[in-house]
Amino acid sequence: MDWLNTYGWYFLIVAMAGDLIVSFVLSLFYKGYKSLKMSISALGNPSSPVRIPFNIWMLIEGVLFLISLPAVCSYFHPVSGGITVVMLVFIAVFAVGSCILTCFFSVNESKDVVTVASKIHGAGSVIGFMLFLFVPLLVAILSFKNQNTATGVVSIVSFVLALVFFALFVMSDKPEFKKTVINNEGLWQRLNLVFMYLPLAIVAVNNIAG
Repeated sequence: MDWLNTYGWYFLIVAMAGDLIVSFVLSLFYKGYKSLKMSISALGNPSSPVRIPFNIWMLIEGVLFLISLPAVCSYFHPVSGGITVVMLVFIAVFAVGSCILTCFFSVNESKDVVTVASKIHGAGSVIGFMLFLFVPLLVAILSFKNQNTATGVVSIVSFVLALVFFALFVMSDKPEFKKTVINNEGLWQRLNLVFMYLPLAIVAVNNIAG
C-alpha cells in the first residue's frame, strides 16, 4: 500500500484538475452547451453527444479521489486523527455521491423533467458538495495545527469564497434571479470547485515537490 501514499497526491491532482479540464474539453463537442449557464452534470444528460465519455470520466474521477485517501491520511493523521478522519469521510462521500453516482444516474437536459435517476443524482450531488465544502476549513485547521500558516490562511480564504460561490450556485436556479447576473449556474459551480479544491491542491503539490 506504500505506492498509494507515494502516488496518491498525483491521483488527487488529476481528479481535481480533470474535473474542470475534462468538462471544458467535452463542452466543445456539445453544440448548444453553455459553460456559464449550465452545470457540469448537464454534460451527462441522456441527449448529450458526450454523455458516454463524461460518465466514464466521472467514474474515473471518483475512483481517483478514493485511492488518494491513504496519502491524505498519512500526511494529516499525525497532526489530528479525529479531524483527518472527518475530512476523509467528506472526500469519500463526495467521490461517491457527486462523481461515481453521476456515472450511473444522470440529470436531464431540462430541470423541468424529473426522473428517479435525476432525483438520485441530485441527492448524491448535493450531499457530496455540501460535505466537501468544509474540506478547505478542515485543511485550514490542520495546517494551523501543523504550524503551516500560509496554507492555513489560503485555506480559510478558499473556504469563504467556496461558500459564496456555492450560495450563488444555489440561488442561480431560482426564478427571481433569472434575469440577473446570478443566473450563471455553470460559472458559480466551476468557481466553487476551484476554491473547494485549492487547499488540497496546494498540499498535494507541496508533497510532490518534496
